Amino acid sequence: MKKLKNSESVVFADFSGLKVNDLNVFRKSLKHLGISFEVLKKRLLKIIFEHEGLEFDVKKFEGQMGVILSPKDFLETAGVAFKLSKQKEAFKILGGFDSKDKKFLGGEFVRKIGQLPSREVLLGQLVGMLTVPIKKFMFVLNEKAKRS
Repeated sequence: MKKLKNSESVVFADFSGLKVNDLNVFRKSLKHLGISFEVLKKRLLKIIFEHEGLEFDVKKFEGQMGVILSPKDFLETAGVAFKLSKQKEAFKILGGFDSKDKKFLGGEFVRKIGQLPSREVLLGQLVGMLTVPIKKFMFVLNEKAKRS
């Protein structure tokens, strides 16, 4: 499957209890981000991963399996999947695959990654933390200047 080969990150999810309308809304929201959601048979996924030389155990996943395919980094893809799983309890994250490192990730790990803020938010927080000492130093200099 061409989409799977071009994906940098893949998230596996069980969508068994999700309504069709909710699934369509989810697909549309992903499409705006350049991410796609595909429903694939587990056997087909196993064949695709074995063709790539990776062992994929389909027995550990129960229910219907949907696959979120993204050319973006794993952090962003996991974040999108986590947001949907918080909104709809029927959507369960089963695991993921990081194409860069060629390794499978457990469902709990993917959920924890999904909870992290985006890169831009983290950089903003870092910049904010770095400016605090400078602001305090400037305050002290300003107060010294007022006293003189």
